[in-house]
Amino acid sequence: MRRFLDGLYGAAGLLAGLCTIGVLVSVLAAIIARQLHMNIPGTDAYAGYFMAAAGFLALSSTFKHGEHIRVTLLLNSLNPAASRRLDLFALSVGCVLAAAFAFFSIKLTYDSWQFNDISTSNDATPLWIPQISMAIGTVLFLVALIDELIRRLRGQAAATSQQTHE
Repeated sequence: MRRFLDGLYGAAGLLAGLCTIGVLVSVLAAIIARQLHMNIPGTDAYAGYFMAAAGFLALSSTFKHGEHIRVTLLLNSLNPAASRRLDLFALSVGCVLAAAFAFFSIKLTYDSWQFNDISTSNDATPLWIPQISMAIGTVLFLVALIDELIRRLRGQAAATSQQTHE
């Protein structure tokens, strides 16, 4: 299961990187088209879609690699037992918030699909298509938080500290 989850987080990170390249390609296409006095409809919208997808798809991978901003000053100042309790509490609250975020992201995507919401930009893209990356990203982030909470409940060190020492 560990290998599967790590592969899932890695695949999401890879997709986030590809979406970042999509932002670059969209912006470059718009710049080049402007210089050639042409118009490519939707390049600005697609740059935005790719940027949002990159951000959401990267959540689980960056979390598992310890790249999220985390204030450890308080954790480090406590004794080990209190630090563990606070860490478990923070991960539990994070799971609850991520579950709400995932639920409403999925609901938004489903509602957009059901009501056939279309982008108001000149690309007229069905909004559920770019929103699906948000839903997938938030679900994977929830899975990563639950995964980390279970690791800590079992007494294992943070995944990031293991990777740093290996």
